Amino acid sequence: MKIRRNQILTLVTLVLITLFLYWLDAHRMQNGMLVSVLTKAVILSLVAVSMNLLNGFTGLFSLGQAGFMSIGAYTTAILLIPVKNLDGVYYMNGVHPAIRAVKELMAASPASLQILYPFIALLLGGLLAAFAAALVGIAVLRLKSDYLAIATLGLSEIVRAIFSSPQFDQITNGSYGLNKIPNFPAMLWGLVPSLITPFVVVAFCIIFMVMLIKSSYGRAFKAIREDEIAAEAMGINLFKHKEMSFVISSFFSAIAGGLLAMYMRSIEAKTFSITLTYDILLIVVIGGIGSVSGSILSAFLVTAAKEWWLRFFDQPLVIGGWEVPLFKTGFRMVIFSFLLMMVVLIYRRGLMGSNEFSWDRLFSRFSKKARTGGKLK
Repeated sequence: MKIRRNQILTLVTLVLITLFLYWLDAHRMQNGMLVSVLTKAVILSLVAVSMNLLNGFTGLFSLGQAGFMSIGAYTTAILLIPVKNLDGVYYMNGVHPAIRAVKELMAASPASLQILYPFIALLLGGLLAAFAAALVGIAVLRLKSDYLAIATLGLSEIVRAIFSSPQFDQITNGSYGLNKIPNFPAMLWGLVPSLITPFVVVAFCIIFMVMLIKSSYGRAFKAIREDEIAAEAMGINLFKHKEMSFVISSFFSAIAGGLLAMYMRSIEAKTFSITLTYDILLIVVIGGIGSVSGSILSAFLVTAAKEWWLRFFDQPLVIGGWEVPLFKTGFRMVIFSFLLMMVVLIYRRGLMGSNEFSWDRLFSRFSKKARTGGKLK
């Protein structure tokens, strides 16, 4: 009975979320901020889950997510910018002839095939990042703990420096970045609006990672996280599984980077600075290291608080003719940092810890609250 109840509740929740997204698409002009926050949050949730796969489930402390996101973002952007806009984007040194030839070939293809190009671009960006991760992993995955973090962080900065270098002006447009990137496409002949497309893509990616975590490979990842020596003694090939986790995490980080490029419509190298990696790590820690649902929940809460709810503190506040001195631009981040500190102090293992969301746990928590007179212990 509990299993059937949980299945019904999950189905009802998914239906309600879908209906809400369709309603939001129909009223997106009146809810621009909400659309922006939800879209950015769902993209960051994919990066957070991919980082959690590596850090939380395999025990590899990597800080190279921003670098792989930039590979996916630039690959997707280059492939999606229309031919007619190339000269307007690469206005300094022109576009590389090979890119123009590929774009003209894509433009001459049948319209039915062009519908798939955004998803092909995302896939190619992910595969390129996965290939780069496979090569780099041969060297850096021999390292452990802080040394691995420093190496991957340096890799991220190297990738960013390459994309902004003058030698790649005809490919990445150097420090000028890329713009005029098309927005999200509709899916299934318009049945799935463009606003819902990133939610569908992210859902499929996260479902794949959840299935991987529950498979024998996922159990091997967790064994490596707990004790590498014991895992190796049980016959687990450490390098093979570390490399697999690193490559898969990089692949989905690049997918998120491509979605971010379509969301922002323009990108530049400084978009993928160290700050972005720290923001993703913050989401993972707040949600709970080793919890997929925690990373998703944290991505929405952190993004909404940072981009929407706390903007009130950036606006001047006048009470009885007296202007409160602290309410100025930038005070929002002070409040945000204070709230994060409070969350970490109260939830030392994150909002979800290493647990996943379940209806049984939710109901047991509420029943416990009722038995203790509204006080949870």
